[in-house]
Amino acid sequence: MNVLENFKNLFIEIWQQGIAGINFTQIGVGIVIFLLFLLLRGLISNFILKRLQNYVNKTSNKFDDALVKASVGPIKFLPIVLGIFVASSYMEFDGKMLVFVDNINRSLITILIFWLIHQIVEPLTYLIRRVEELLSKDLLNWVVKANKILIIFFGFAATLDIWGIKIAPIIAGLGLFGVAVALGAQDLFKNLISGVLVLVEKRFKIGDWIYVEGITEGIVERIGFRSTVIRKFDKSIATIPNSSFAENAVVNISETTNWRISWIITLQYNSTIDQLKNIRDQIEKYIENNKDFKIGDDTEHAVRIDKFTKTNEWSEWLKVKERLAVEVKKIVESNGASFAFPSTSIYVEKN
Repeated sequence: MNVLENFKNLFIEIWQQGIAGINFTQIGVGIVIFLLFLLLRGLISNFILKRLQNYVNKTSNKFDDALVKASVGPIKFLPIVLGIFVASSYMEFDGKMLVFVDNINRSLITILIFWLIHQIVEPLTYLIRRVEELLSKDLLNWVVKANKILIIFFGFAATLDIWGIKIAPIIAGLGLFGVAVALGAQDLFKNLISGVLVLVEKRFKIGDWIYVEGITEGIVERIGFRSTVIRKFDKSIATIPNSSFAENAVVNISETTNWRISWIITLQYNSTIDQLKNIRDQIEKYIENNKDFKIGDDTEHAVRIDKFTKTNEWSEWLKVKERLAVEVKKIVESNGASFAFPSTSIYVEKN
């Protein structure tokens, strides 16, 4: 009996002492509280989201809709933070353990706040459409990404500060290392600056058809900090360093206003002067009177050399070019002439 009595007393003593001064009853209740919040996480977050959604449905702007959509992650994280806070508040910590638990709660709340700020940065762009018109959509996306990175950095620094870790000395300690990295990352900064210039000067945007002289041609799919992704016409992907756009000529074909047809039409040597004049005049008349072509002071035309089509679409330009070729053939044949093929004439002198 004495053995059992001693075991019971020891068990009760250990139960009351628990871990770090918290008895097992409080620990058990704290775990139950946290699990309850975890199980009700979906219910709590859905309740908050539905209330917010009902509110934004009353308005017609896109900002608040985007704001609610961006806040889904932090709102689902909120019940976890609340569960840990309520559970830890029930338990009576003391000394270092109290400081440790308090730091955990502060860290979770800090992460929640910075996560929420990080998420609402992008919806804020709905409020600054005029800035988008000034800077271009791609440059504004860069600004948003840069702000998100800064928010993550400040959130990380604030969390470290809660635990007594100052980030300023760490940055200072990495100074020499940063210099070495900077020297080795000259191309990275070069590409970054070139990318900013591309966006500021609005040389091209996502969706444009561009030709980079001596490098590649295709449709711009993404403009990144270091490089630009171009989808070539064979559907392959070309990743071009942004510095290439500063060092090479870039033709933005999507900005073409007039597609030019440049032909040299060769006729046989036995074509008469009258035939040549008639063919020239009839081709010129066809171009001047046909709606396929744009004739004006800024698009001077000459049958002898070049023509400018009215369309600014490449596929339509091919159709216009085809119709012109058919008409030229008709005109040449109607004048009793024929096209000359590449040939060489040899004259032999008699002695």
